[in-house]
Amino acid sequence: MKIISAEFVKSAFKPEDYPSNSYPEVAFAGRSNVGKSSLINTLVNRKNLARISSTPGRTQAINFFCLNHRIFLVDLPGYGYAKVPVEIKRQWKPMVEAYLKKRGRLKLVVVIIDARREPSTDDINLMEWLRFYKIPVLVVLTKIDKIPPAQRIPSKLKTQKILHLDDRQIVLFSAVTGEGKDELWKKILENL
Repeated sequence: MKIISAEFVKSAFKPEDYPSNSYPEVAFAGRSNVGKSSLINTLVNRKNLARISSTPGRTQAINFFCLNHRIFLVDLPGYGYAKVPVEIKRQWKPMVEAYLKKRGRLKLVVVIIDARREPSTDDINLMEWLRFYKIPVLVVLTKIDKIPPAQRIPSKLKTQKILHLDDRQIVLFSAVTGEGKDELWKKILENL
């Protein structure tokens, strides 16, 4: 997809704060520090559209980014990071679940997993939750530039097996090299 414009629109904590237009939405979910912001920035060819922090757990609201006045990319708070205060974690779950269950414009959830790790219990639980609510999902294995090429396919196959995915539901991606960007855009656009 050729990006003409990409802009941060707003942060939201509850449904009445969501943007009111009718553009389709693609949400990005994953553990804290898995590379969600870097992935979004790479997709839109910007360095700082989604804020990148060296401290995991910084995304604490649902952030909406509008592309080409046609589509929203939605950055959800990361999960699984122990140093985020318990009270904030408690607020994230109902906030994210309300968005995922009730947002009619949501067309796809991109679940991001570090290719160097097996899916965590949190990743597995999220996938099961999304399946239960029949929300379309695509898994992206990030940071593939950090593993040898010979380990990429085994990592992909292991993740597919653990998460019960077929080959169309998973993409290998590197925000550093841009590998997988075109394939990821293709799969996102197929779901709109």
